[in-house]
Amino acid sequence: MVSKTNHSVVIDIGTSKIVALAGRPVGQGKIELLGMAQTPSKGIKRGVVFNLDEVAESIHLVLENLENQIKQEVNIVHVAYAGQQMKTIDFQTSRIMSDEGVVSQFDIDDLYNEAKKVELADGYRILEIIPQKYIIDDDTEELNPVGITARKMEARYKLLVVPETYLINLQRVFEKVGVELGELVHASLAVAEAALTSDEKEMGSIVLDMGSGTTKIAVYHDNALLHAAVIPFGGSVVTKDIKEGCSILLKWAEQLKVQYGQALGDFADDQKVVTIAGNNGWEPKEISFKSLAFIIQARLEEIIDCVYSEIEKSGIEDQLGAGIVLAGGTSKLENIESLVKFRTGMDVRMAHPVILPVNKKEEIQNPDYLTALGIMKLVLESSENTEKVPSKKPKKKKEGGGISPWFNKVVQGVLDYVDDDNDDIALN
Repeated sequence: MVSKTNHSVVIDIGTSKIVALAGRPVGQGKIELLGMAQTPSKGIKRGVVFNLDEVAESIHLVLENLENQIKQEVNIVHVAYAGQQMKTIDFQTSRIMSDEGVVSQFDIDDLYNEAKKVELADGYRILEIIPQKYIIDDDTEELNPVGITARKMEARYKLLVVPETYLINLQRVFEKVGVELGELVHASLAVAEAALTSDEKEMGSIVLDMGSGTTKIAVYHDNALLHAAVIPFGGSVVTKDIKEGCSILLKWAEQLKVQYGQALGDFADDQKVVTIAGNNGWEPKEISFKSLAFIIQARLEEIIDCVYSEIEKSGIEDQLGAGIVLAGGTSKLENIESLVKFRTGMDVRMAHPVILPVNKKEEIQNPDYLTALGIMKLVLESSENTEKVPSKKPKKKKEGGGISPWFNKVVQGVLDYVDDDNDDIALN
């Protein structure tokens, strides 16, 4: 096999699809993509592993595809994941500086280690520890205080925690596949890395990742993550509403949503109808575009209202100058930008990669790969920083049967999978 030195493999595990990328750094923060693959996912409900064998089979298929491209066996995989019961916890701690009175990396690491020891509710485990800011002498706020003179320093962190069963089941899946589970990143943070500019993070912005099984939110301001949440509803719930409202099969409902659906009923053409072919003696069924759009709009409004409730929890809803960036398969619905803008009162734009590899620039524009691209950026940056700056923190033992240490910095597009067989639906 051809050797691809210093390469990394990442996977975005979604409810409807699994996406994988292989890439390596090529200097000055640039990325070369060595392979791209995706497959429909099985065994995932609302972002949570519920059938180990089915998920393992899906991951095996996507990795096999990737291995054929890079001509090398994959041994370790870094993963984006978003379970519906993720929670955020605010934690702060402080310390008096030593006699030298200068903040060192040792001080930062020591405070970080305190955050790792915070007591959690039974059954939960820390997924991410994200520094919010450091306050020097009860006054000055800094994001990187190393080298600053100080008598006292306070650190504030955002902890992302998930049920421990999520992590255990993921570990079991990768054991079945025969691949080591590396870094685990929350999907909303990964897509933010790929879709938000540094200016947007500074001004205040929201990544709204509307997937098939879940809707993920990440709120940024002053270049720090202030709030993250997972709403356990997404495009699959919209599909079920169409199924029930139109009394049709689920596969037809999905096709209707993707091919003819839109987010605003008032904008739909009431003269157009789509015909569902009859079978087993039943007559064909006609469904108007307007009726379909109003079914979709009703459920989307509920989801967006839940999103706005989470935005309010951040406490800075009036300071988000850059507005909302929409990602995910559900965000492809026509007029959804207008609906989100109307329900939230914020500016809205569609997500696109703000970082590009040196190759495959056209292929990576596919929104399916947005989350995986964000993980790749983080993994390669983390690898470079580890090589250049030896950490003074003690080595962390692997937990949970081999899961590697979590990221210590701020770290996807779930596109609904549609059955190709649409011969039963005809546009009139």
